[in-house]
Amino acid sequence: MKKQLTSIILAASLLMSMTACGGKEQQTAEAAETEAPVSEAAETSSADYDKTRVTIDGTQFKVNGKELWINGVNTPWQNWNDFGGNFDEAFWDSHFAELHENGVNASRIWVNCNGMSIVRLKSDGTVQAVDEEHWTHLDKLFELAEKHEIYIMATFLSFDHFKDGNTGCDKFRLMVSDDTATQSYIDSYVIPFVERYGQNPYLWSIDLMNEPDWVHENAECGKVGWDKLSNFFAKCTAAIHENSDELVTVGLGMIKYNSDKFDGNYVSDEYMTSLAGEKACLDFYSTHYYFWQNAYMGYPFEQSPVSFGLDGTKPSVIGESAVVSESGRTAEQDYENAYNNGWNGVMAWTSNGVDNCGSLEELRPAVTKMRDMIKEKIFPLGE
Repeated sequence: MKKQLTSIILAASLLMSMTACGGKEQQTAEAAETEAPVSEAAETSSADYDKTRVTIDGTQFKVNGKELWINGVNTPWQNWNDFGGNFDEAFWDSHFAELHENGVNASRIWVNCNGMSIVRLKSDGTVQAVDEEHWTHLDKLFELAEKHEIYIMATFLSFDHFKDGNTGCDKFRLMVSDDTATQSYIDSYVIPFVERYGQNPYLWSIDLMNEPDWVHENAECGKVGWDKLSNFFAKCTAAIHENSDELVTVGLGMIKYNSDKFDGNYVSDEYMTSLAGEKACLDFYSTHYYFWQNAYMGYPFEQSPVSFGLDGTKPSVIGESAVVSESGRTAEQDYENAYNNGWNGVMAWTSNGVDNCGSLEELRPAVTKMRDMIKEKIFPLGE
């Protein structure tokens, strides 16, 4: 399904606005003429792209100049390692349609759960190959996202890749710890991903890793130091900003590592740019929350992002939280309270019942209430 980008679409990239992190510089005319492979689903007119894509203005997400609030969910997988595995097109088509019908405008999806067959690594952590079927399945996923107007947060990696017992766990630990291996991953996967899907406005953002906290803390995941992990994130972020206008975040499992209020902000602008230059800062924060954290770090839904511990410089979403909370509060209350306290969105885990955790049926009262309450911010372009 690969095509060549037309010179018209590439030239239009000259007009794209700078990212929130100080910016993707405008490309030169020479760079704009360079051809790169993209998916059929990603190829869209420059006018439609600019109208539909998510941008950042201060601490708000915007679509076509209007505020966007992320009335979101996690649909992390349907069949573990779907994209390059047992991809079920009919499920994603029908589920995206159901999400949109119920007022959901965004979903966080793990494009690689822990699959060594998707991004195959050599013993030194460098990339041997990326499975072609992975791209074919993702082409269809983004085509369906555009069809049903669901913004996708694509999660590239998870702590699951690093766990003892996972084939290749030692190779993934090397990949994030060695600069040569990291650069190989960037060149072989990160840049091809944004080149392929960067013109599909429904690729809302890239989440570099699901909950790296456990890669750092847990012996079974290698106890990789933050100096290595943050360096990996910084280099990937800089590469994405140098080659696209995609927004980038890291789905941290706890505010603990995303805040100077606790153990330190290991993805702060200051730290990330010190590692990989001015384009290395994240565009927004996406911290996760589960009720066991309440005793240590507080309850985010009833606080502003700044009170919870974020630095207030970027949009902030609660990128993962339980549909059914042990707090006794409902998802309906949590979504509304998060909005009222200045969060830019919530993405409950999950919309499709995987991981034995949550479903759209349980989440429906929350997302439909938000749709009815602030429809103009959930569907800025109209339903």
